[in-house]
Amino acid sequence: MGKTYERIDGRLRTFIAEQPVFFTATAPLSGDGTINLSPKGLRGSFVVVDDLTVAYLDFAGSNAETIAHLRENGRITLMWCAFTGPPNIVRVHGRGEPVFRDDPRWPELVALFPDIDISVHGLRAIIVVRAELIRDTCGYAVPLMTYDADRDLHGRRFAREDDASLSAYFAGKEHVATSIDGLPGLPLPLPPSPAG
Repeated sequence: MGKTYERIDGRLRTFIAEQPVFFTATAPLSGDGTINLSPKGLRGSFVVVDDLTVAYLDFAGSNAETIAHLRENGRITLMWCAFTGPPNIVRVHGRGEPVFRDDPRWPELVALFPDIDISVHGLRAIIVVRAELIRDTCGYAVPLMTYDADRDLHGRRFAREDDASLSAYFAGKEHVATSIDGLPGLPLPLPPSPAG
């Protein structure tokens, strides 16, 4: 029932682009470390860069487990499920890295997301993933659900922050600069938003 793909193109690329939500999974190297699984949404915050590379925007939140795990070992799995239409699950297993605001690649990467107003979401990193294994499976047990709209709460909450207050917000959260397992997370203080 499952199939392995050489690249993210054609039907696979279209399927990924149409999904309003996806999931990311990471883990530390430690055998008793905390595995992290996160839902991601907001239309336009994910892009297929090329046949083997994807990227998504990492917005403000109360922890930074994905960033910490990627900084330690780079392992990540992304998953999309068909909640409408024909059943399908797609997974991209690969190596990822967080690209921070002071990285020279930042302007080029941010430009890949023209439909997102990054000033209102507390954008702290862009996660870039290089696929090593691309697979799909049937998804027969995934329920049918409808997508109504993106929630506007995140944008409303973080639109009132500037660089200094956002950095202070992150510094006040126990698991942003350091993960649950004590790994380095988001580097603080937060670099300022690049001009432009």
